[in-house]
Amino acid sequence: MWLGTAAFNLAVAVMLGAFGAHGLKHMASEQQMQWWHTATQYFFWHALGLLALGVLAKAVPSFAVKIPFCLLQLGLIIFCGSLYLMALGLPRWLGAITPVGGVLMIIGWLILTWLAFKQQ
Repeated sequence: MWLGTAAFNLAVAVMLGAFGAHGLKHMASEQQMQWWHTATQYFFWHALGLLALGVLAKAVPSFAVKIPFCLLQLGLIIFCGSLYLMALGLPRWLGAITPVGGVLMIIGWLILTWLAFKQQ
């Protein structure tokens, strides 16, 4: 499940990146393009991180990745999703929930850090 979710995220990140580069750039403002670019960068990096967690779960089944994975996935959806929606012209108040996604991603990475040190 973890590898499949990560692979799906990566496919969606490629599609959204391509849409931003080819379909959105002619109708979006510079600010909207910046939001799109930021969302796509975070999407790719965290999807790669989730892929690494999926590989880790397969290689070391005793290493519990469920909580960090779920926090990262939820954070990714909220952080990137809110930026994508604003870039598409939806209300800017969505920017108020963007930090919630960022905090969830940070917590996910910190829990993974704690689990890694605990594992040793």
